[in-house]
Amino acid sequence: MIKLSVASSNDDILRVLHEVADATYEVLASNTDWGLSGKRATQYSVDLRADAAALEVLHGAGCAVLSEESGRTGDWNDDAIIVVMDPLDGSTNASRRVPWYATALAAIDSNGHRASLVANQFTNTDRWTATTGGGAFHNGVRIAPSSCTRLSDAVVGVSGLPKRHPGWAQFRALGAAALDICLVAQGTLDGWVDLSSHGAWDYLASVHICAEAGAVVGEILDRPLIVTEHVERRSPVVAATPQLFDPLRAVRTDS
Repeated sequence: MIKLSVASSNDDILRVLHEVADATYEVLASNTDWGLSGKRATQYSVDLRADAAALEVLHGAGCAVLSEESGRTGDWNDDAIIVVMDPLDGSTNASRRVPWYATALAAIDSNGHRASLVANQFTNTDRWTATTGGGAFHNGVRIAPSSCTRLSDAVVGVSGLPKRHPGWAQFRALGAAALDICLVAQGTLDGWVDLSSHGAWDYLASVHICAEAGAVVGEILDRPLIVTEHVERRSPVVAATPQLFDPLRAVRTDS
């Protein structure tokens, strides 16, 4: 197994993230228990099993981890790669057999993003990846956002709903933030707005992929999106073009 440190290449880091996605897929593909864990509201028992499979790979590679399910684990030191992860984003989709749920993995160090991967775990063949300075890809093909500049022309992904119609062409609420945001990176959606707030595990890999694809990424209150405390929450906004960013941010600030 590869042992990772801040001196590791981004490609080696990404290789480990693929191993994690494979390990969690095996858990999800064989799962027959969609009951709640009883430990935390809305947490499924399979969330914990997927988390354990992911941690085995990441700790074996020497990574520190911030997980939605298990918090901060591993050796948090200055030479560690930290992986912010949601082993199963879109748990309710998965429990109801909606084919749109993911494992989301963002590897960072003290300087920021290194490598990210979001895997649609319904198939295990549909993956979005990025390395810092290396671009963004969907199943190995380089991706880029749309050229949409006007909110009235935009199809926008959301988590939550605005209080009134903001003037977009259409919206989509698909139920798995990590996957939804990746659709902006590849031009399927023109933007995405968080109308509530999320932990970093829900968005950090996807906003990295969007940034490497050329989309505009920010936060409602201009706070940093990279956070490593389990209690911290952020409200990201992603736009295909600079002209679209402020109108999308206003959707949240006006709601």
